[in-house]
Amino acid sequence: MASKLLLQRRLFRFLRQSQESLYSCSSSSSIQRSSFHSTKQTEILGFSTSSRSFCSRKSSLVDESNAPAPIDYTSLLQEGEFHRLAESTIHSLQEKFEDYGDFIDLDGFDIDYANDVLTVKLGELGTYVLNKQTPNRQLWLSSPVSGPSRFDWDQVTKAWIYRRNKANLYKILEDELEQLSGKPIVLS
Repeated sequence: MASKLLLQRRLFRFLRQSQESLYSCSSSSSIQRSSFHSTKQTEILGFSTSSRSFCSRKSSLVDESNAPAPIDYTSLLQEGEFHRLAESTIHSLQEKFEDYGDFIDLDGFDIDYANDVLTVKLGELGTYVLNKQTPNRQLWLSSPVSGPSRFDWDQVTKAWIYRRNKANLYKILEDELEQLSGKPIVLS
């Protein structure tokens, strides 16, 4: 019986420390003795935990007007369809980037496509990386201008769209490449 109580105390201390570290900045944790518990963990311990936030002002970090568009899981692409669309997009971009490289004549310009990853090096201007993320059914872009972005296929517009700002993959690339090199490119 003594070892069971020791184990309960240790587990209780661990849970309290974990919870305090989670809420140390903007909220307070309290632990209360309770006679009825709904989960096995609290039944074993005989304690329940609760927390209360002391922040009364609305967070300025969340802008609801620019929130990401909700994911419509009913229209999530089947894996085969995703691969077809993603590979078609990546191969089309590869061809257009190769033509663009000949047009802009930039030192250090190089294109590499291996293991479903398209890498476009613009010398001192930076590097773009575009790859497939099959589990999410997304194309991921790493840009020297805008940073990382994740694009979902939009069935309505038939385009790869970044849900946070509703931007089109081709439009982002066109704008950024023209900004970097000073010469326009048409990808769509």
